[in-house]
Amino acid sequence: MTKAGPLKGRAARLARLMPSGPSTAARTPFVLLVVVLLGGGLIALLLLNSSLNEGSFRLSELKKRTTELTDEEQELQRDVDDRSAPDALERRARELGMVPGGSPAFLSPDGSVRGVPGRATAEPVPTTAPTTTPGR
Repeated sequence: MTKAGPLKGRAARLARLMPSGPSTAARTPFVLLVVVLLGGGLIALLLLNSSLNEGSFRLSELKKRTTELTDEEQELQRDVDDRSAPDALERRARELGMVPGGSPAFLSPDGSVRGVPGRATAEPVPTTAPTTTPGR
């Protein structure tokens, strides 16, 4: 083979683009570093996405539970309101054997009694006809 002289023109420009010598060994650690960084980044994104999805499912469950508890609270409040109504209180008191009080008497700070104390008398309990439901 004959040794050629220095390259000129287009050949010189192409020769500068081509690696001269064993430079592939120097690229191997860089390529491995890039691959490891990309792989680590993808794994980190996967873990982050999984934890976000888990949090989303937990949030959904908590919202559903909150709705159920709110409905239960409203139902219980409705029951309290129904039992606190004056007619319901009177009916329950009569069921327990209570009677309306008579005229009240008051004690003054000096110990004297104002008003005429009287005994509460039971009025006859109104009888209601038992209700029958058809088909029973």
